[in-house]
Amino acid sequence: MKRFITYILIAACLCGVVSASAPSNKERFARKLRTFNAIVKELHTNYVDTLDADKIMDKTIDALLYQIDPYTEFYPADNQDEILSISQGKYAGIGSFILKRDGKVLISEPQWESPARLSGLRPGDVILAVDGDTVKSTTDVGDVSKKLRGQAGTKVRVDVRRPYVADSMLTFEITRADIKVNPVPYYGVDARGIGYIRLTTFNESSARKVREALLDMMSNPSLKAVVIDLRGNGGGLLESAVQIASNFVPKGTEIVRTRGRNSREERVYKTVGQPLDTRIPLAMLIDGSTASASEILAGSLQDLDRAVVIGERSYGKGLVQTTRPLPDDALLKITTGRYYIPSGRLIQALDYSHRNPDGSPARTPDSLTNEFKTRAGRIVRDGGGITPDVAVEEPEGNRLLYNIVADLWAFDFANRYAAEHPEPVPADSFVVTDSIFASFKASIDPERFKYDKQCETGLQYLRDAAKAEGYMTDSVAAQFDILGSMLRHDLNHDLDINKDAILEILDSEISSRYYSDAERVRRVIRNDSVLLRASDILLDKSGYEAILKP
Repeated sequence: MKRFITYILIAACLCGVVSASAPSNKERFARKLRTFNAIVKELHTNYVDTLDADKIMDKTIDALLYQIDPYTEFYPADNQDEILSISQGKYAGIGSFILKRDGKVLISEPQWESPARLSGLRPGDVILAVDGDTVKSTTDVGDVSKKLRGQAGTKVRVDVRRPYVADSMLTFEITRADIKVNPVPYYGVDARGIGYIRLTTFNESSARKVREALLDMMSNPSLKAVVIDLRGNGGGLLESAVQIASNFVPKGTEIVRTRGRNSREERVYKTVGQPLDTRIPLAMLIDGSTASASEILAGSLQDLDRAVVIGERSYGKGLVQTTRPLPDDALLKITTGRYYIPSGRLIQALDYSHRNPDGSPARTPDSLTNEFKTRAGRIVRDGGGITPDVAVEEPEGNRLLYNIVADLWAFDFANRYAAEHPEPVPADSFVVTDSIFASFKASIDPERFKYDKQCETGLQYLRDAAKAEGYMTDSVAAQFDILGSMLRHDLNHDLDINKDAILEILDSEISSRYYSDAERVRRVIRNDSVLLRASDILLDKSGYEAILKP
C-alpha cells in the first residue's frame, strides 16, 4: 500500500506544475497523463490487495494541488460545506465548532442562538455518539462534523459527557437549521463620536450588513468618523470588497483589476453605486491575518487616499480564485489570476512558482519591491501585503501564552468556571479578578504544562558552542552556572509576569460561555490600543489630513 501511494504521489508531482502552452509542453503533459492513467489501471487490476479508490485518489489530488499553491483546492460532492459557508455565509447543521483532543471529539463553541446552544450543548461537552453511532478514538473529526450537519428541519441525537457536573451523561435531540454567518457581529458609535464596524468576512451579505450599519450610525448626529476593523479577516468574495468600498468613493471609481494568464483575461472592478459619504474621516484596522478581499478594501482606499490604514502589515494574498464544476458534482477552487489595486501594485507576498530548497515558497525581499504612488502622490510598495500608514504593533506573544491556548488550559478552566457559576453577570460588569487569575494558576499542573523556556534553551546553545570552540574552561563553566541560576524558569513567576495577557485570554474564553458575539466584541474593544490610536488620529483633523498628503 505504501509503495502504491508513493507511485501515485510521484505521478502527481510529475503532472503538477504546467507552464506555458507551448506544443512541446502539451505533448509532455499528455504523455505523463497517459503514464499516470496506465499506472492507476495496473494497480487497480493487479495489485495484491483491494484498494480504496476514494481515499487513494483524494490523496493523489491533494498532493497534486499542493505543488501549486495552498488556495487551489478540490471539493468532492459530499464535502462542500466549507466553501459554501464562506461564499454564501450560511450552512445547514447544529451550529457548533468541534475539536479533537486525546482521541475525544469535543464541542468547542456553539454559535450564539444556534440550535446547538439553544438545545443546551456547552463548550467542553465530549461527544459520545451521534444518532447512535459511537464516536471512537479513531473517528475523524471531519466525519463527526458531517454527521452533525444536514438538511434544515431534520433532527439529530447527540450523546455527550459533560465535565465538572454531577449528572455528566446527557442526550440532546437537536433540530438542524440554516446557520447564517454574520459578517458584522458588532457596530456602534462611542462617546467620542467614533463609529466602529467589526467586519469578520466577505460573504454574500457583507456589503448589505456594512451599508446598514453605516446608515444607522450616520443617523446619529454625534458621528464624527468611522473605523472598519479588518483584523483577523481572511477575506472572501472580491465583489463584496468592491461594494463596501463604494460607500466611500465616487461612482465609477476603480477598486481593483484582475489579470489571468493572458491580457484578454483582465477584468476591471469599479464602484457602481452612489456613495454614502466621500468626506467623513475613515480608518481601516489591519494585522498579519488581514488577507485577500480585506486587503483589497484596505489597500484600495489607501491608494485612493480615502482612508488611513492603521495597525500591522497585512498577510499579502494577491491571488484570485474561481470555482469550476467537475464531474460527479465535485468542485475545483483554482487560482485564475492576480489582483492589482488602484495604484497598480500587486501585494502578493509569496511566489509559489519559485520554491526555496526546503520546498517553501519564496518571499520577495523588501529591498526588491517596487514603488507606486497613491492618487495624491504618496509612495506605497508592492510585494508584501499592505503596509499601514500608521504602524501600531500588538503585544508579542510567547510560548507560554501559546500553550495556554493551544493545550486548552484556558478552555478547560472556562468550562469549569461556567459550571460553578451558571448565572452570568451583565456583560459590562464582568471582570476577570485577581481571584479568578489565582484559581487559574492553581488549575495548572506543572508536571503536564510544557513550554519552551527560551532563556534556558539559549544558554544551553551557548554552552555547547563554547565547548565546541574550546572556550569552556573551569572559570567560564562557573560563570555559565551562575547565569543559569539567575535565568532558571519558575512557572509561577512566568505566569505572574504574563498576567495581563493571560487575563485577556481568560476574559475571551469565559465571555464566550455567557455573552453574545456583539457583547464580546464590545468588551474586547474597550481597551484596544489600536482602536484608541485610530480614534485619536481621526479626531485630529490636521493630523489625519497630513497622513493622506504626500
